[in-house]
Amino acid sequence: MTLNKLTLAIGLLLAGSSAFASGTSFEDFTPMVGDTVAGSLPESAPFKLASPHFSQMTIVARDTAQTSRFDSGNYDMHTANETGPEAGRYLFTVYETSQAGIQRTDLRTMQTTTIWHSPAAAPALDSHRSFDASRWTPWGSFLTAEESWSDPAAVPTSHYGRLFEVVNPLAAPADIVIKHRDVLPRVSHEGLAFDKKNNLYFIDERNDSHIFKFTSTNPQADNGDDFFAAGQTFVLRVGDGMTEEATGAATWIPLTDINGVALPGAVVVTDPNGLTAIDGRATPNLPAFLGTNFDRPEDLEIKTLKNGKQMLFVATTTNSKVFSIDLRNDVVKLFVSRDTQDMATGAPVGDQFTSPDNVAIDSDGNLYIVEDQPGGKQDTWFAKDDNNDGVAEAVGKWASLTTVGAEGSGLYFDKFKSNTAYINVQHPSSKVDRTIMLTTPCQKTKGDNGHHYGHDKGHDKD
Repeated sequence: MTLNKLTLAIGLLLAGSSAFASGTSFEDFTPMVGDTVAGSLPESAPFKLASPHFSQMTIVARDTAQTSRFDSGNYDMHTANETGPEAGRYLFTVYETSQAGIQRTDLRTMQTTTIWHSPAAAPALDSHRSFDASRWTPWGSFLTAEESWSDPAAVPTSHYGRLFEVVNPLAAPADIVIKHRDVLPRVSHEGLAFDKKNNLYFIDERNDSHIFKFTSTNPQADNGDDFFAAGQTFVLRVGDGMTEEATGAATWIPLTDINGVALPGAVVVTDPNGLTAIDGRATPNLPAFLGTNFDRPEDLEIKTLKNGKQMLFVATTTNSKVFSIDLRNDVVKLFVSRDTQDMATGAPVGDQFTSPDNVAIDSDGNLYIVEDQPGGKQDTWFAKDDNNDGVAEAVGKWASLTTVGAEGSGLYFDKFKSNTAYINVQHPSSKVDRTIMLTTPCQKTKGDNGHHYGHDKGHDKD
């Protein structure tokens, strides 16, 4: 946000006016201040929203008795069928539980179906646990992965930390085919993101861990068998790799050859199912493969600017930071921290901004940051970077969750309806996880107010 726009927004707030009164976009709101009260709003509409023009309603509520379908709860990340037949009709989310699964909501009928779930709960050898990621692939399938991996030298080695592809996500549940894509190292997965060259970015979600890139030998493949057949994995090193959460010039350090085979010296483990894999947690701590440590990297999102440049955003929870990575020039910057200005006060946001977890991008190119905090303290922040330099000018409190014991998760802006977004209410004390649909009064179309739909509307900087 430019200083003039920021000053105007603050002035309108202090004057008690409703900023951006037209209310036609998610970026039209009056930044909130302070915490909410846990339990102060009904669980069916649990968010305090920063504009009277925003609406919310529950579209999925967990059946805790599981009388109609398997639903182990802990709803996490979202995506939709972004390409292919009936694109945008279905919303996918996953269960981050000891018996993981995937559900699909038909946004036309609002019927939710569990399309696949683990045949057993952890720690059974045929179990799948803690699905977190949700990402639609460039060739039209669905990816998820396990947010669970063992510490280096742990005995026995975990059999989790895997990436899975649902190759036919629109099929009937009985026909669903899910495949383990074992070319990637094992890590505790959360965010997944593809750039325009179809490089796949991922993280290891723990303190002192890392950011990775997988480059397929067949990046234009039209199916996962070919895309994941071979490729090279890299870890991000900023500078010399010795400074935690460093910013500046970065390089991608290979962990494998172009076929996905571990380079000499990499840590290779065998899991209890007899499968071998690179330990993506242990290997980047070795001098030959040194990656820059980040404290609990979690979600990833990529923004494409009008000049074609792409920026990768990474939320790191422990130290309350979000980083930007210029993928054209391989430069890392601190995008948001507790020193970033609060739109509502003009002062540094301080500890009001705590434990950023998920990130999402709306149709105007604005980034949103969802905290990992309990209801009553958990907020979603709007971040403004008008000049696209990878450093936010300010953040504003956009939504606050009141559900007791819960956190918000999986914010996702509909790619086909610019006035619609979805967010999950995860692990509430009531056990009734929910998917909440957020809306504004009307959609913007290509060209509205000079907006470039689906990309960033600001001034692009190299």
